[in-house]
Amino acid sequence: MRRISLFLVKLAVGFVALSLILLVLFKFVPVPVTATMVMDGNGITKDWESLSNIDRNLVRAVIASEDGKFCSHDGFDREAIEQAIRENAQGGRIRGGSTISQQTAKNVFLWQGGGYFRKGLEAYFTLLIEKVWGKRRIMEVYLNVAETGIGTYGAEAGARRYFGKGAASLTPLEAARMAAALPLPKERSVKNPKGWLRGHGNTIAARIGQVRRDGLDACVYE
Repeated sequence: MRRISLFLVKLAVGFVALSLILLVLFKFVPVPVTATMVMDGNGITKDWESLSNIDRNLVRAVIASEDGKFCSHDGFDREAIEQAIRENAQGGRIRGGSTISQQTAKNVFLWQGGGYFRKGLEAYFTLLIEKVWGKRRIMEVYLNVAETGIGTYGAEAGARRYFGKGAASLTPLEAARMAAALPLPKERSVKNPKGWLRGHGNTIAARIGQVRRDGLDACVYE
């Protein structure tokens, strides 16, 4: 029993040490690959770009679409989480309450899928990146590792795939359509959306102006 306890302690210490090393490393170095990329049977197309080379329209679009409180929360939007729990308890389509920070922690350090164990690890890494990376780095990493299409990762690769140009020169509508597809990039069309998805993209495009006026992206550029 003592050996098992000692092994578990060593395992926990090793995990914490490794996670801190990767955390500090990825604050300065581009994330080379993620578990999601490795497990993608469609291959990997990606091209890391600094946030200064990604159009601000896309930053505003993902905030408008994914996380309106990005600059004001500590990594967790408790109101959104509670609302998701209430709606999911009623049945129907499962709704998530994850922030951009949580999604970044999951994409970089963990794997896709649910489960309380993975969610616990996600919370751990979310707290760490909020403290060590800060909002600008979180946004930069998110826009470089998020899946933007089949076998496509990051804003730059997505922009070139769908619009034939780099992420530095996206129009509000182009940025909004990329943001609208992020939750289900393998299923949602970016270039020729129809029906609800098209309307959703148009709504996000309109909200980009609100994000700008209200300074909801200020923490990314301060």
